[in-house]
Amino acid sequence: MLYQRIITALVLLAVIGGAMLWSPAAFDLIAAVAIGLAMWEWLRLAGWSSVVAGFTGAGVTGGLLALDGSGLALSSTALTVMCALATAVWVLIAAVVVRSRLTGFPVSRAMASGLGVTLLPAAWLAVRHFYDAGGALLMVSVLAIAWIADVAAYFAGRAFGKSKLAPAISPGKTWAGVWGAVIAVVAAALALAHWTPGLDLFSSRLIAAAGAPLALALLALVVLVSVAGDLFESQLKRNAGMKDSSHLLPGHGGVYDRIDALLPVLPACVLLESLFR
Repeated sequence: MLYQRIITALVLLAVIGGAMLWSPAAFDLIAAVAIGLAMWEWLRLAGWSSVVAGFTGAGVTGGLLALDGSGLALSSTALTVMCALATAVWVLIAAVVVRSRLTGFPVSRAMASGLGVTLLPAAWLAVRHFYDAGGALLMVSVLAIAWIADVAAYFAGRAFGKSKLAPAISPGKTWAGVWGAVIAVVAAALALAHWTPGLDLFSSRLIAAAGAPLALALLALVVLVSVAGDLFESQLKRNAGMKDSSHLLPGHGGVYDRIDALLPVLPACVLLESLFR
């Protein structure tokens, strides 16, 4: 399993890195395909047949690529409003997760489907914004918030995890993992702002614009919402009786499994960027 995870991760890094080096259009293509595949997985978890979910995912990918190829772009205001709405939805999801962490909660097919077809494209627009407007480094610095949080949560949970975070939703997650994730992201932001002030990183931009105390508090909130994204997928999988969203990525599960925490992070960071521009 570990061997599969490493090989798959290296292949993904090569594909994504190659696309970023090739051109912005190539990266947008890879990102749109990933969103389409995640849509297929999400709708299957929501109860749709694989065929219907597949056609919908393909349609979403095609629509995003058509938007990209048309040369049209959302205005800064429209993008901010869309990301603000997506962030508000994720905050509501986080509230439901917290309230139902000991019991779990049902998600109707209509509700899950509506969330999928709105929140997934919003994430694509957000990641496209960061890459097209700020370059690969800025975009990766946004994605790294979820990546650092995920790695830190794993190790903190293994080392100190005793109190379960949401036993009815994802029994393996602990409060120690959550706080480990928050501490790691905040510490990384402070260290990078201090030691690499010349790099154009999202956390460094936020610290410079909002001041360190407020910026770090906001980054902590972003981490907490990312946890809600992870737990929401766990609830969808539990409701569907599935361990992974699919088996597209050997050793990792599905595309949705790999981006669940990123889906809330991306629009939240666009919103913060617009508030402290």
